[in-house]
This record gives sequence, structure tokens and C-alpha cells, in this order.
Amino acid sequence: MPPDPSFELNFEGLRRAVDLLDGRAVSGSPQHDLPASLPDTGLGEAAVLERLAVDVLGRAAYLDASHAMAHMDPPTPWITWAVALWNARLNQNLLHPATAPFAREAEERVVAWLAPVFGMNGGHMTPGSSVANLTALWAARDLRGVKKVVASSASHLSIRKAARILGLAFVEVGVDQGHGLDRATLPVDLSDACLVLTAGTTTVGAVDPLDCCGRAAWTHVDAAWAGPLVLSARYRDRLSGIEQADSVALSAHKWLFQPKESALVMFRNSEAANSAISFGGAYLAAPNIGVQGSHGAAGVLLLATLLAWGREGLAARIERCMDNARRLADFIAAHPGLELFPDGGTGVVVFRPTSHPVEAFHAALPQGLASSATIDGHPWLRCVSANPNADIDKNIETIEALVLHASGLGSGVESLA
Repeated sequence: MPPDPSFELNFEGLRRAVDLLDGRAVSGSPQHDLPASLPDTGLGEAAVLERLAVDVLGRAAYLDASHAMAHMDPPTPWITWAVALWNARLNQNLLHPATAPFAREAEERVVAWLAPVFGMNGGHMTPGSSVANLTALWAARDLRGVKKVVASSASHLSIRKAARILGLAFVEVGVDQGHGLDRATLPVDLSDACLVLTAGTTTVGAVDPLDCCGRAAWTHVDAAWAGPLVLSARYRDRLSGIEQADSVALSAHKWLFQPKESALVMFRNSEAANSAISFGGAYLAAPNIGVQGSHGAAGVLLLATLLAWGREGLAARIERCMDNARRLADFIAAHPGLELFPDGGTGVVVFRPTSHPVEAFHAALPQGLASSATIDGHPWLRCVSANPNADIDKNIETIEALVLHASGLGSGVESLA
């Protein structure tokens, strides 16, 4: 019986996929006639490429667009697109060493490179910081016997989820005016607690007081957003004290510019942590560490990026994002028609117009320039500097033009998008 061509190398099909890759050049009407149920007869791979390109690529939000500053989702370098293609072709599973010999080595190498920067000595990759946070709290419970999780009201919802899953009490403490954890609201006795500190809160990018590391039975730092600042000589002091934590979570699919799903959980004593979160099985050649079973080769993409850029190249891109955020914040702070929320110092700029409805102002901005945020029950706008390709001059001009346009219209705001 001849081999199935769907599993063989098809240069023509792959070249067509690359030709279609920039969906901004895809023409045609969006396809809304997908079958309601699984079709009995397939269309074939070539036809599906043409049919789905209009939707998958043509209707996508492009995170490298000059105005893209709305979310903590960065563009990805082209080298990750290429290596992701290799990964899809190989479909390796790090659960089984025989199926992924180099992929396991690649993950071990990037962890070995990054963990010491945070004062940690090991860890592993996860599909996101939600799983990284869950893994760290699991280790805290089983190693140190913690019974509760203490975190601020601005901490990520994954912390509450992890506490619920692990059967731990969740104690919410207050925040200061900048939305960092207010140390005065911490319980006096943290001897049975995991204290979670956030380095870069989701809404405003605030950094909790990291000198609180060590006050509890276990300290975990959720550095999903701001963690990569430690790679920059200009900004690493903003995370001073993180090296005293017991564990750190980091989202590689944020400021390490990786495709989803890519994150790390790192431990100051990884040998002890691994002993608490490892399971064996008759079908396993090596212990399964952490929450996941089957585990893809995201480390190969991160390895390729780190090799291509080096620490200096990665830091330069983060610093470009930080420079853009500073320029935007300076403009907003100086503008009489805009109000700036206290700067969290990690590239998240939160603001609102002073004389016009926030929701209408947001709707009038180009889609993808800003996102909405609610702080203390009030609406704000949020720009996140995750895109090194953002045209900050143009974005400032757009916001300024809308303020002037809105002022001329009184209470109404029309779109300038």
C-alpha cells in the first residue's frame, strides 16, 4: 500500500502557506459557511489553506502593527515561526525521552540559562504562568505545609484558582495607591502561608514590595509580565529582591516574545521542589515533573530566540518597549485633557480622558491601540508596551488628535480610526 501523502513533505503546499502568511495581503470575503457538523468528505489540504487563510490570517489581530499596544501579547520573531514548523512536523513529547531527545535538552538549557538570573537553580517549562503558579503553590503546600495563600487584591486570578484547586485558604490583602501590595495589610503570622508577590500586575504593571520575600513559609513571585526586566542592566533593579523568593513564574509568551503557550516555573531549590511534584509510572522512562503529562517542545523555540538575540539583543527590545512606554506616559502626564494613573514602572500605561466618557473615547481609538481596565470601580484605558515595532509618535498623535476632536464636539466622541 503506498504511503499516505498527507504525512509526506509537500513543498508546494508549504510554500503556498508561507505566501499566505501575512494575512494583511489576503483578499476575499470572510468565510462564514463552515459546516455545522463534521463533514463526511474532506476538501483536501490545498483547498483548506485557501479557504481558511481569509479567516485565520485575514481576520487576525496583528500584534506587530504600528498601533498595537492594547495587551500583554507581543509579536513573535520570525525564527519562532520557522522552528514552530519544525516542531509541528516532529510532534515530540517531552514526557518520553526517546521521542524528544534534543527537545528535552533544549528546555534544560534555557532553564539553566534563565533560572540563575532570578536567583533560582532550576525548574521547567509550562504552557503558561497560570500552570506555573499552580505548580509553585503545589510545591509550597507539600514541602512547607502551607495552609493558606496570601496575595493582594491586584494579583492574577490564577492565584485564586490555584488556591482553590489545592484546597488552600485564600487571604486577600490590600494595595496602595499605585496598586502594589500594601505591606501594612499583611497578616502578622505568615508561618503557615505562601505569600505571593506580583512583579507586574495585569492592570497597571505594579511591582509588589519584593523585600517581603522570606517573611512567609514560602514566597512565590508571579513575574509573568515584568520578570524579563532582570535581563536589562537599566531596569533589573526594579525587581531587586526577587532572588530571595522560593519560586518564580515567568511568561515567555510575554516579554520573551514567544508564541503561546510558553512559560517557566523556577525554584531556588529545584531538587527539593521536584521531589514534591514528581510522579513515576511503569510506562515512564523518567519521572514526570509538574502538572503536565504530555509536554510539547516550546523550549526549542525559546532556545532559538535566545541564541539569535543573546541577552543584549533581548534586553534591547525590552528597553525599546520601556522607552516607548515612558514617552507615552510623559505625554499623558503633561496633557491637560488626560489623566495618568500612577506608573507601575513596567511598561504599562494607564490613563483616561478628563472631560469625556472613557468608553466612547476608547471606541473612537483604532482597534488594538488601547484596552479597557476597571480600577476601583472606575473605567480607565490601558496601553501595554509589548510591541517593539509600535510607532509611538503616531500613537501619541492619534490620542492627541482624538482629545482635540472630542473637545470640539463637546460630550460626543467620533471615531478617528
